Amino acid sequence: MIKHLLLGFLTALSLYGGTHIVILGDPHLPGKHPQMKEHVLEHINQWENVDMVVAMGDLCSKTGTQEEYAYVKAYFSQLTKPLWVITGNHDFIYSDELDSNEKLQHAPREIQEAKLKRFQNTFNLPKLYYSVVKEPYLLLFLSADNPDHLAEISSEQLTWIEHELKMHSKMPTIVFFHAPLENTLETYNRWVNTPNFVAQPKKKIHELLQANPQLFLWVSGHTHTSAKEPSFASKINQYEHVTNIHNSDMNKEVIWTNSLFLEENHVTIKTYDHSQREWLDALERHIAVPKF
Repeated sequence: MIKHLLLGFLTALSLYGGTHIVILGDPHLPGKHPQMKEHVLEHINQWENVDMVVAMGDLCSKTGTQEEYAYVKAYFSQLTKPLWVITGNHDFIYSDELDSNEKLQHAPREIQEAKLKRFQNTFNLPKLYYSVVKEPYLLLFLSADNPDHLAEISSEQLTWIEHELKMHSKMPTIVFFHAPLENTLETYNRWVNTPNFVAQPKKKIHELLQANPQLFLWVSGHTHTSAKEPSFASKINQYEHVTNIHNSDMNKEVIWTNSLFLEENHVTIKTYDHSQREWLDALERHIAVPKF
């Protein structure tokens, strides 16, 4: 039975060319269901055509302690595919100690900076944000690094983004960032579409998107949106000319991952159920490369 499922999976993948990127939404390590999280890596390691794996922030479960980062490093050391990472709020914003009500509290700025440095050192990153060219695409990996909101980009990083977009103005561009664009999900709970659960600073990001028609895909986590949620993949995901690809977290009993297949004229998005070990065909999408 397992061999049959694996053969079916590999046959499905063989239909797609180009670059294959697997998205891991909010791992929250160690967090809940650690055995299922181990199985996800086992599955990905068995897939022959994976070019990149992207962990979408919140790699740490709660506050980014030394112990959590040690677990994160050990966990991803089992992955045999190239890994790319960005930060989320749980990787740096919070104090290790809870407040008097046993709630998370923001750390002093110097502690936040130390945790961002810990993230960099864990993955040997020269910077928290960076670009990768996968012809004909430009991939921008952006990290939350300003604690004014749970997922905010610093002014220094914004300047760098503007420069990258200007230097690659003719390349179709995909952004990977912890939080989604505003109003690209139905407001299905009290957090979605609130200031701390959309990419910030939203006005500046809006201006960047308007000025850069080549940026056509925005890949996000943060909201923990289940693949069963109707707006996980729907028309509301469109933000002007940009499609927001939402990803569920890995703290659920059922873990779904999206795969992006970067082909010459379009990107195919497929969603995989790691419990049933099958593609969810109803969620497959094809996003055309923009003409500009």
